Amino acid sequence: MRAPAFWTMRHGRDAAPVLRLLLSPLGALYGASVARRIAQASPVALPIPVISIGNLTAGGTGKTPFSENLRTLLAEVLGGPVGIVSRGYGGRLEGPVVVDKSLHRAEDVGDEPLMLAQGGPVFVGRDRAAAGRLAVEAGMQALILDDGHQNPALAKAISLVVVDGQTGFGNGHLIPAGPLREKPTIGLARADAIVVMGPASEETLEDIAGFQGPIFHASLKAKPVAIEGPVLGFCGIGRPEKFDATLRDLGLNVVDLYPFADHHLYRAHELRRLEADARAAGASLVTTEKDHVRLPPDFAAKVRVVPIEAVLADAAGFSAFLRGKLDSYLGQD
Repeated sequence: MRAPAFWTMRHGRDAAPVLRLLLSPLGALYGASVARRIAQASPVALPIPVISIGNLTAGGTGKTPFSENLRTLLAEVLGGPVGIVSRGYGGRLEGPVVVDKSLHRAEDVGDEPLMLAQGGPVFVGRDRAAAGRLAVEAGMQALILDDGHQNPALAKAISLVVVDGQTGFGNGHLIPAGPLREKPTIGLARADAIVVMGPASEETLEDIAGFQGPIFHASLKAKPVAIEGPVLGFCGIGRPEKFDATLRDLGLNVVDLYPFADHHLYRAHELRRLEADARAAGASLVTTEKDHVRLPPDFAAKVRVVPIEAVLADAAGFSAFLRGKLDSYLGQD
């Protein structure tokens, strides 16, 4: 499903104040259930550091490309392989299992784990602790816990919260009245640092103004691609408008963009329509890396991919932060 538009609006009729008010009791129950689950958990301590990447809201904030960036930095700091542990949202395998990009499909392990497996080891499991133990057995020097801020299964050495610079914490209400998984005052109290993804709005800066830890800034940038002529884009991500903006920022001639729900599994008739519409417009089909791994191989071969990477504004400062936290965790001077 796609997030309701009113989740990002704080004022005016489009912010659906009456509906928001009616849904607020359900939001209070949701927030209480998250808080109770975290309070009652007994996190498993692994013999290697676990670095959690998460957010306080539902929907995309750029965690996946940032996970790739973080894996590279951690491997440089620790001098060894770094694995990523994921629940495998959208996949049928309960795990724990090591993602094999030559064997598994998105239907097996989820689209994000399959995409992340292009760059290194990924361990999928409904039980994150079991997946973490498997990673230790595989010789990982550290683990990145994907979407782990509200998951208490593993003890964490570092907790990072990624915040979308444009939307921040949305309308400030809990699911389903808004996009929040928990109240910011509660969630940020467990964070060691914030990473703001993209240019920050005034409201986002206000949302994080009370945070006492370091705040880093990053941006999502498309790697250059050479595509002649018009393009027809399609994607099933948290915020499809971001992909549209990315294509236009690359200077591509975008004739249209077809948005689908996040993690959408494309049906045969949808693919036929995309191909037919692209042919009628004389356009090349383009999509995201995350969507590309969800496509049937024969159709994927016809589609161009626009890779996205997360770029830190202060990579040296962030690397120093990581080193300091890891040295403290590992008991080094």
